[in-house]
Amino acid sequence: MVTEFETVEQTLSKKLILMMSFACGMAVANLYYNQPLLADMGHSFQTTAHQVGNIAMFTQIGYAVGMFLFVPMGDMKERRQLITVLLLAVTLSLIAVATAPNLVWMNLASLAVGITTVVPQIIIPLAAQLAAPSERGKVIGSIMSGLFIGILLARTVSGLIGGSLGWRAMYWIAAAMMLGLAVLLRTFLPKSYPETQLTYPQLFQSMGQLIATQPILREASLIGAMLFGGFSVFWTSLSFFLEGAPFHYGSEVAGLFGLVGVVGAAGAPVVGRLADRFNAKQMVGLLIGITLLSYLFFGIWGTSIWGLVAGVILLDLGVQGAQVSNQTRIYSLIPEARSRLNTVYMVSYFLGGSLGSTLSGFAWSWWKWQGVCWTGGLMIFIGLLAWAVHRTKTR
Repeated sequence: MVTEFETVEQTLSKKLILMMSFACGMAVANLYYNQPLLADMGHSFQTTAHQVGNIAMFTQIGYAVGMFLFVPMGDMKERRQLITVLLLAVTLSLIAVATAPNLVWMNLASLAVGITTVVPQIIIPLAAQLAAPSERGKVIGSIMSGLFIGILLARTVSGLIGGSLGWRAMYWIAAAMMLGLAVLLRTFLPKSYPETQLTYPQLFQSMGQLIATQPILREASLIGAMLFGGFSVFWTSLSFFLEGAPFHYGSEVAGLFGLVGVVGAAGAPVVGRLADRFNAKQMVGLLIGITLLSYLFFGIWGTSIWGLVAGVILLDLGVQGAQVSNQTRIYSLIPEARSRLNTVYMVSYFLGGSLGSTLSGFAWSWWKWQGVCWTGGLMIFIGLLAWAVHRTKTR
């Protein structure tokens, strides 16, 4: 007789984990193609740095909205079909970006891209459902590593393609990739089964109850929002910083910094394994400290390439490592509510990111690079305060 545990173990093969990791990286990249290209988009639409920075903000707000609307459905719908529909929708949204005639269209199309690029946040709870409890952190870390590398390489790829073929070509290519990914996942993902009998309105009501009753979820969500806000502050302004003195670089070099960040993102599986073995709460505090240290490098040594490189490695290691640790913690709270827990966490996460993108545009317009560093560092420090206050209350 085959037990449910044995079925899960057979379903979650190494090849399936690799495919899920690849799919998360490919899909989430849609959110970040614009960051190295913002300066080029600004020239194309003849707008200011602050106005064109709103493109990144609308994309991240859309992602938060999409997670709120669609990710909870992973607890009540068959996930493979839901993933396929969303990938077809994001294909159309990317085509809308590629054909944008003006900034208003661009902002609306970017919002649509964000709303429909929520497939990674449906895949991750699916992986957590399939994984054995003793290996959940490792599995999440492996898939998150693919997601993080997708985030970082998106900037490299878009910078190179945008620099040689123009920023619109990047979005045509992205649309074709999402169509291919829809076919791949429809063919090879296992069929999933709903974990709850709740109706759609009841799902949202239950999320309010989760926020009210789960202090770990509230703490992790606030920390995640502040860390990703600090992350977005840096990456939104980087292309403007690099195109001016003392660097005078184009979008290609801004994108190449994504390769540097892969060094930090590669630590995600290691963090996941450590989260399985040690106290994830203490690890979150350590990783917040590493993230804060990155802004020390940006602020003091940011006018040199080595200072930026060191800061990017620390920034990505800290933010991505804290993400894995936080998600490992919240997925252990209520197993049958993983999609809803993930929704609360990730909506908070990307609302923080959109806030960071907006503040980055203001900081750059008013105070240039030092303003960017102070803004990002302050958001990270607020996350550290939230972690410290929760530790005090726990004791």
